[in-house]
Amino acid sequence: MQWDLQVVGLTRYKVWMSDLLAQPLSSTEFLVVDVETNGKAGDDCELTELGAVLVGGGELQDRWETLVGVRAPLSRMIQRFTGISQAMVDEAPAVELVLPDLAEQLEGRVLVGHNIAFDRRVLRQAFARADLEWPDVPTLCTVALARRFAPLARRRGLKPLAEALGIEVEIAHRALADAETTARVLCALLPRLVVHAGTVGDAVELLKAAARRPRRPRAGRTIARQGRAEHRVDVSGLPDEPGVYLFRNAGGQVLYIGKSVSLRARARSHFQPSSASQGWVAQATMVDHRTTSSELGALVLEQRLIKEMRPPGNVRMKHDDPYVYLRCRLDIAYPVLEVAPAPAQGRSVTIGPLRGRRAATELMEQLNSLFTLRHCGRALRLREYPSAYGQMGRCLSPCLNDLDPNLYRRRLDEALALFTGDGDGGAALLAHVESEMRQASAEQRYERAAWLRRRLRRLRELTADLAGLQAIHARPRLVVAPHPRGGAADAFWLVGGRLVDWGPTHPIDGGASLADRSAKALRSGDGRGSTTWLAPDEVDEMRVVTTYLASHDLPGLDLAPDLDAGRLGAFADAATAAAVA
Repeated sequence: MQWDLQVVGLTRYKVWMSDLLAQPLSSTEFLVVDVETNGKAGDDCELTELGAVLVGGGELQDRWETLVGVRAPLSRMIQRFTGISQAMVDEAPAVELVLPDLAEQLEGRVLVGHNIAFDRRVLRQAFARADLEWPDVPTLCTVALARRFAPLARRRGLKPLAEALGIEVEIAHRALADAETTARVLCALLPRLVVHAGTVGDAVELLKAAARRPRRPRAGRTIARQGRAEHRVDVSGLPDEPGVYLFRNAGGQVLYIGKSVSLRARARSHFQPSSASQGWVAQATMVDHRTTSSELGALVLEQRLIKEMRPPGNVRMKHDDPYVYLRCRLDIAYPVLEVAPAPAQGRSVTIGPLRGRRAATELMEQLNSLFTLRHCGRALRLREYPSAYGQMGRCLSPCLNDLDPNLYRRRLDEALALFTGDGDGGAALLAHVESEMRQASAEQRYERAAWLRRRLRRLRELTADLAGLQAIHARPRLVVAPHPRGGAADAFWLVGGRLVDWGPTHPIDGGASLADRSAKALRSGDGRGSTTWLAPDEVDEMRVVTTYLASHDLPGLDLAPDLDAGRLGAFADAATAAAVA
């Protein structure tokens, strides 16, 4: 009878596994995991922390993390490396209490990890030690995924791979943080996997083949680099104009997209003997192009074409400029201010771009203290006593779980309102602090007045250094970017924190087309309220536009419904003429 039950269970498992492997990849849920261990090998290896992120529909969903108790003491080295102390694991639940929750979450899902073989071995060993049955679900490895679909990302450690894909990594070597980074890597590469694998089973087999594929010998790579100088693509048909060029292989597939203010010269530079080695160059056989009337137009067009065509040569859009943003994502109960390299997507307020992360971070801390906002990260951990900022009266301490969210939101709105109006956000901040200082003095709260005076002195220096202290959605604007050599220009309509329209100006129509497009741009921004609703695929594009405008003094005009064609035409003509002069 016991043997019959085992046979029935095995049969049900095979049917369940077959159904999961046949499931369409696009509708599958993935459980992305990362483990931290005591750093020991073999049977002495113990799980110390487990983090898991549920991914569905190409987005991060639920998150789950827990510390795990261990039998043997942790070494000092591993405590320093992971930040997990002996006291933390001493208070953590035993592995027997943690793993059933993980097994429940794995049901009907695909297990994903970065170097999943290690995570799976650690977890299987933990299940065996806890005398629990291992849920043998299909697995995918993001290392193999990157080897197959991001071949130009040579370094495949989690942090360098994530950064190569344009993913910001703030915390490492903690289970949930690494699981979130791995999940974002999965989301970045999943669309490419779905194109080549229709089902879970297809994806498993495809990545197994990628993992088994032998690496080319070093000598072969050297020969390829030496022979590359003889390979040329005819670029003589490209104009000496700003725009975007697209290199293709013999089958017409786009291999690489680039931009320049001089298409012919830039495209030719890829085939110079001194150029850096790039894998796509050896496959390129032809090139075509699309011209624009400005360098900013070329930047925007390049961004859009890369997202549309996903060429293998463009692993990421590099942002090596010093600009950052002060932003607030309004999707949690007690939102926080944060400094980030890109505008925020979704319901949010983004201020900037600001030149210099250190100064922007100091401004964020000043605002948090002035308006008693949270100084911690987005994840709110409940506490039994106030933090140091709370004890000093510089935080409302929502972590005590007794604060009205509406009170916190009023304080936050008061801070953000300084930067979302029509005026200068820096001047509004200084005026606010000065008003608070005078009020404190009038109420004979001299200690607070002195504290505010010191803040005011420092804020004057910060606001002078940080130009652009205004939310990106604060004012609808028309910006004209002229041709590098004059005679033409591109117009850009920025409304509601988005680039809603752009294209070449037509001076011969007296501004009629500008007036029509301006009216449409203003209508497209209606109903968005006082916060930006920036779609995920628009974030990089908006960063390109805002950082370019911050570093180039381009003529701009605040848009209003009563702007007529004559004024718009005169503005565009003056902007183009100024560039020629």
